[in-house]
Amino acid sequence: MPDTSPDTLEALVPDLIETMLEAGRVVMEVFETDFEVFGKDDKSPVTEADRRGEAIINVALARIAPDIPIVGEEAKSEGHCPDISGGVFWLVDPLDGTKEFVKRGSDFTVNIGLIRDGTPIAGFVLAPALKKLYWGIVGKGAWIADVPATGISNTQPIATRAADPDNLTIVASKSHRSPELEAWLAHFPKADHVSIGSSLKLCLLATGEADLYPRLGPTCEWDTAAAHAVLVAAGGHVDVTGGTPLTYAKNLATFLNPWFLCRADADFDVPDIGSPA
Repeated sequence: MPDTSPDTLEALVPDLIETMLEAGRVVMEVFETDFEVFGKDDKSPVTEADRRGEAIINVALARIAPDIPIVGEEAKSEGHCPDISGGVFWLVDPLDGTKEFVKRGSDFTVNIGLIRDGTPIAGFVLAPALKKLYWGIVGKGAWIADVPATGISNTQPIATRAADPDNLTIVASKSHRSPELEAWLAHFPKADHVSIGSSLKLCLLATGEADLYPRLGPTCEWDTAAAHAVLVAAGGHVDVTGGTPLTYAKNLATFLNPWFLCRADADFDVPDIGSPA
């Protein structure tokens, strides 16, 4: 198994950050054009930014860590998936929030997560339109930085906050809520709600800006892996129904996640989220 100790991963951070920035530049180049939108087999949208971003990341990761296989969203959608039975692999989503991207919104991200034995151990999340980069190594910590025209600046450590039951902030969409989500949110009638796209939902908890993020709907593992690692590195938790941790490589055919709940404060007791009927 490749060496994925926190110290070894920390040494890779500069190269991984440069990879994120390069992919982000390509994504923004496409964003600023009259790009075409294609449909995948699952009816979800894909653009040239998805494809070009993943290509850049794949080349870089193969150079940075040649012994670690890469599972990319776009490659998987085309039927390509490497052997990940060794237990360590990258999960790449070159453009999470493609619908926001297509609508010319700003809530889209580039994501690289590293999985070991089903658990996220490192993650990098770039919001190129917002000029923010988040990253975390479990056992080392988590950080945020500004992304000016070149490089990064104003790097700061981030950490989750303790929950105040009288002043909770929950990340949850104000529209398209399911009856199950509404029923769960009813346990917190005084909570403030914030809405943001893509993997930035988990990053809000990691930076201490929110307390809970219930996801009672479908996601894929590449949607969550990078930000999951950032949140855990910052002190948070991501659990499925019953309170057990969300794991990865659960179903190699689909890479689908079950419902899950993100908590900034692991000691804050909340109702179980249940599971789909």
